[in-house]
Amino acid sequence: MQIHKTQALIIGGGATGTGIARGVACILVERGDINAGASGSNHGLLHSGARYVLNDAMTSVECREENLLLKKLASHCVEDTGGMFVAIEGDDAAYIAEFPKLCARCGIPVEVIDPKAAKELEPELSDRVIAAYLTLDASIDPFKLSLENASHARKLGTTQLCRHQVMGFEIEKGRICRVRLLHTEGGEEVFIEAEQVINATGAWAAEIASLAGVSIPMVYSKGSLLVTADRITQRVINRLRPPGDGDILVPGGTVSLLGTTSVQIDAPDLAHPSIPEIDRIVDQASQMIPMLESARYIRAYSGVRPLLGSHAEDGGRSQSRGFAVLDHENDGLTNFVTISGGKLTTYRLMAEKGADLVCHRLGVSSPCLTRTQPLPASPECRWSEPGLSPKLWLKAHDAGDMLLCECEMVPKSVVEGVISAIQDQQMKPDLRSISLRSRIGKGPCQGAFCSLRVSAYLHDRDAAYSDRELTCISSFLRERWKGLRPVLWGGQLMQSELQEALQCGLLNLELKQRN
Repeated sequence: MQIHKTQALIIGGGATGTGIARGVACILVERGDINAGASGSNHGLLHSGARYVLNDAMTSVECREENLLLKKLASHCVEDTGGMFVAIEGDDAAYIAEFPKLCARCGIPVEVIDPKAAKELEPELSDRVIAAYLTLDASIDPFKLSLENASHARKLGTTQLCRHQVMGFEIEKGRICRVRLLHTEGGEEVFIEAEQVINATGAWAAEIASLAGVSIPMVYSKGSLLVTADRITQRVINRLRPPGDGDILVPGGTVSLLGTTSVQIDAPDLAHPSIPEIDRIVDQASQMIPMLESARYIRAYSGVRPLLGSHAEDGGRSQSRGFAVLDHENDGLTNFVTISGGKLTTYRLMAEKGADLVCHRLGVSSPCLTRTQPLPASPECRWSEPGLSPKLWLKAHDAGDMLLCECEMVPKSVVEGVISAIQDQQMKPDLRSISLRSRIGKGPCQGAFCSLRVSAYLHDRDAAYSDRELTCISSFLRERWKGLRPVLWGGQLMQSELQEALQCGLLNLELKQRN
């Protein structure tokens, strides 16, 4: 039995949890891997705030401020694409006219442009565009962001325990005196004794709080998105209307991300994209960008918005995207804090407010530095960026540096660096952990070929789980299949048929699953 002692225990390895870890001497625990939850299942939009000006002015202002801060402090995680809000024939004329006034009220700069000029800037826009405004939206890489935060936190002394699940709390005299963890792979129990415990698990915050006897009312709003095979636009494109389904297209390096929906579900683990959702997204989005009706989609996925409250209408569309820091003193616990709600754009602010409360309790008076101190760039965190591997590999590479992933042109040298970084964190590398930190499995073939090549490389390096290599491949491909199933038409259907022939015919993975 292992027992660790620390000033602060942070539960949750997403953007907020890793953000807090940059400023507090702590242990961070995550039941999966860094960014494996909601922080890794969004559209990567760095909001200007303009999307929420009608019903959520406070969130709009927070987004505007954090947008500008992150462009300065984490510029290596941001592509400053700019954004455009467009209205098409039939959209609400009153909202179109009111939009710049609503933005001005929140201090959000917008620039009106002629529809013809908008079409020249973004040729794929519909000929039916009747109004357009330029905004400060941008694209942010959520994987690189969380990995960079985690890397910086480790350099500051944070201990990170991934693949450790919180199983329970021991409480005495109104304080959590010990937290029981279970290593999800080895089965060992680990105990943490912490002065302060921070629940930064996002959509799972209510579940963790319940282990401490605390009830947090929460609505789970599922949002589904699509990944295109190519980059469709240079800018973030928003439909100029109150938020709805299929009204955002975000460029993400070499691809585009299209969404989203808002469907209330009973639990965050139930989030997966449905075929009706995908049809609705494509139908709505193609009204402003017609080519989306015939575009190739390589994957769909779902994330969960944790909305604080006990009830939501319209799937949670009208509910605030604001966040809350709960001190739980009224619940009888003096060393437990929950941070939930919010958006990826406001993660830094959420982490700052949570850290401020914890530091006040610990008697730490030093100011939070994340508002002024840039997030350092770490070489091992850069490989999640789309298009980076081919750019560097084509420019210069060793003759023996063979490609392990041809879709995304990820060579052996990159995989080797990622494996070393994973091992430095006392983790066993597998396909999922390598994919999270690179572009492995994220191209059109969705792991059909690279899963075999990377697994073989792990085996040759003696770095794999030697007793369950086929199980790891099967698990990885089943996870990709969740996103493939809703987009099985056209080119992606043919790609999936090839994958089935390869994986099931060559490796008999279906039989392995049944056994």
